[in-house]
Amino acid sequence: MKISKEQIKDSNQAYQSDHDERFDFLSNQLSKKGHNIDKLVEKLSNFQVAIPSWALGAGGTRFGRFSFYGQPSSLEQKIEDIGVLHALTQTAGAVSLHIPWDVPKDYSTIKELASSLNIKFDAVNSNTFQDQKNAKESYKYGSLSNTSKAVREQAIQHNLDVINIGNKLGSKSLTVWLADGSSFPGQNNFQTAFSNTQDSLKEIYKELPNDWKMLIEYKPYEPNFYSTVIQDWGTSFMLANECGDKAFSLVDLGHHLPNTNIEQIVSILMLKGKLGGFHFNDSKYGDDDLTVGSIKPYALFLIFNELVYGIQNNPQNPDLAWMIDASHNVKDPLEDLIQSLEAIQEAYAKALLIDQEKLKAAQLNNDVTLCQDILQNAYRTDVRPLLEKARINNGGSLNPIDAYRTLNVRNTLIKERGKHTIATGL
Repeated sequence: MKISKEQIKDSNQAYQSDHDERFDFLSNQLSKKGHNIDKLVEKLSNFQVAIPSWALGAGGTRFGRFSFYGQPSSLEQKIEDIGVLHALTQTAGAVSLHIPWDVPKDYSTIKELASSLNIKFDAVNSNTFQDQKNAKESYKYGSLSNTSKAVREQAIQHNLDVINIGNKLGSKSLTVWLADGSSFPGQNNFQTAFSNTQDSLKEIYKELPNDWKMLIEYKPYEPNFYSTVIQDWGTSFMLANECGDKAFSLVDLGHHLPNTNIEQIVSILMLKGKLGGFHFNDSKYGDDDLTVGSIKPYALFLIFNELVYGIQNNPQNPDLAWMIDASHNVKDPLEDLIQSLEAIQEAYAKALLIDQEKLKAAQLNNDVTLCQDILQNAYRTDVRPLLEKARINNGGSLNPIDAYRTLNVRNTLIKERGKHTIATGL
């Protein structure tokens, strides 16, 4: 399915007058405070978030998976779904592939399809947390950290294969997340596991193309609950430093213990020039993979405050990779992704409203009350008219969820694909 510009234009008519009124009001208010509205809208228009190929079908847990009718059963269909998201939101201009779930059968065809929908290929993701069909070795007791050299070599080669696949598509980064760890005390020697992982990552890094990045993800627990080899940002940071200048830490918002100060992690990594990118989601308890901004929107805003500051003040840190990493077990995956994209843009827009110079002065004066007011005044601003303006300027929808439903996208996908298709992924 492909949504035309005419369909979006027609769906916008019902909201245009209301949008114009709200945008004019907000523009006047922000202009009085010294904000350049055109620049704000331009930054929002240029901000793109990659959609992971595994998030377009129904998600699941170890207890079960509730399939969603009409979900994509091929890489081509997944890219078409991202095309729908991008047409409506104008912020989903990239896809992040997970290998071997989504290996292209015909690279030229896939690249042509993506290009026709204005979609680029973002980071490619390796998978050594599952045993693959016909694999000689098993990852049951770890991959890059395994005590077996044969297992480590297989995992290294898989990552090299993923780089090769990404190279053919125009990707420029490799994301490595390991499930390696232990379930019981005494199962692993911590130092051996860390050293094996470090050596394995260095082997992969040696084959990284000159214009590529390696993004090293971390997670405190699951699937191993006693220890995880790359369990926190400090471990990721150490490994990235050991590998070299093209290796960076990747922050997944769900990969932290409760009440972790993620914005502080973000700030320090940018100061050190080692923040490579983000996986956006939200959580109540742990790695819940919920819709972005559905649980802790203020925390997301505080993270973006540090990101905006870092982008302005830390030239030593590279451009960041942005991606949603969520699971959709009870919601329409496309609707969920639309809501996540909106939440990310909203947090970014609010952070752009923070007067960083005024905040800095208040911090130097230890004016704690004013510091809080500066942040919360920006957070309480209804920036949705700015987001709408950015979307409509790019040919997107004023109300993506309503347009998605009005255009009967899900029913159309069901008619095209049937009710019982199964998407690759978790």
